[in-house]
Amino acid sequence: LLLLLEAAVWGPCFSGELRPPQRRWPVPYRRFDYRPKTDPYCQARYTFCPTGSAIPVMKEEDVIEVYRLQAPVWEFKYGDLLGHLKIMHDAVGFKSSLTGKNYTMEWYELFQLGNCTFPHLRPGMDAPFWCNQGAACFYQGIDDAHWKENGTLVLVTTISGAMFNEMAKWVKYDNETGIYYETWTVQASPDKQSAVWFDSYECSKFILRTYQKLADLGAVFRKVQTNYTSIILFSGEPIFLGNETSIFGPLGNKTLSAAIRDFYYPFKPHQTVGAFFVDLLKIVDRVILKRQFYLFYNLEYWFLPMKYPYLKIIYEEVPLPIGRKTSFGV
Repeated sequence: LLLLLEAAVWGPCFSGELRPPQRRWPVPYRRFDYRPKTDPYCQARYTFCPTGSAIPVMKEEDVIEVYRLQAPVWEFKYGDLLGHLKIMHDAVGFKSSLTGKNYTMEWYELFQLGNCTFPHLRPGMDAPFWCNQGAACFYQGIDDAHWKENGTLVLVTTISGAMFNEMAKWVKYDNETGIYYETWTVQASPDKQSAVWFDSYECSKFILRTYQKLADLGAVFRKVQTNYTSIILFSGEPIFLGNETSIFGPLGNKTLSAAIRDFYYPFKPHQTVGAFFVDLLKIVDRVILKRQFYLFYNLEYWFLPMKYPYLKIIYEEVPLPIGRKTSFGV
C-alpha cells in the first residue's frame, strides 16, 4: 500500500457527454468514439512509448512466434523490488520467421500510474483533474535482458502473417476506443465467487484481450502457466454519485463535492517524507477506520463502503485461451 500510495505523482484529462449510471455488475467499461487530446497540464516523468512505431503489415505466409513477456513494474529503475510484491507489468512479443525481426507490444499509462489512480486538485478548479489515459505501444525489438532477468520471456503460440494483420486491425480499434486506464478491481470479498463491482483496465487486461483475439483467429496456445497482478479493493455494493457536472457544476452538490476533494487531498504528490506519513495516517483513517472510498470510473464517481481486508494485491493464474483446432493461414 505504501508503494502504491507513494506512486501517486505528476499529471490529468478530458470529460464529455456522460451516459446514465450503470446498475449492472461489474459495471461495463465504457468505450469512446475517439481519443481526446491530452491536456498540456499532464506531464510524465518518463516519456510514453519513446521508440514507438507503426505495426507493420506482415506477408500472409509468414510464420510468427508469439511470446509472453512479464517483468516487475518499473524494473528499469528499481530492479526486482516490486517483483517481490508480485506487482508485474505484462507485454507480448512477436518474431517474424521471414525477416527475423522482433517486436514488442504493450499497453500502459500515458502519464504514469499515480495519475491514473488519483487526481490533481488544481487551484481555481472545483472538480478533481484527472490524467488517466492509457494506450498501446508497439516498437521493434525485444529487450531480452529486461524481460528475462526478473521476469518472463516464453513462447506461447505461433501464428501466420495473415492472423497477425487481422490482430493489428483489432489493436487499432481497441486502442482508439478504450482510452482510460482503470487501476482498481473492486469486489465484495476475497472469495473467488464474490461479486465483482468494477474490473480494472490496465496492461494485463490488454494482453488477455490480445490472446483472446488470437485464439478467435485460430491460434492454438501451448500449455504455459500465466499469472497476472490485480490490485483489489473490497467493498459493499457501490453507490452511484454522479458525474463531474452533476457533482461539481453550478447546480452540483456542494457537500458531496467537498467530501470528494477532501478524500483525494492526502493522495497528492509529496515533497517531504514527513508530509507523506501525515497524509498516510489520514488515508488510513478514511479508508480503514471510516471505511470510505471514492472511485472514479467511466468519468463517473461512486462511493465504496469499504470492507475488510480493504485492499489486496494478488498474483493469480488466468489460463491462456483455448484456440480452435484449425488455424487459418498456419
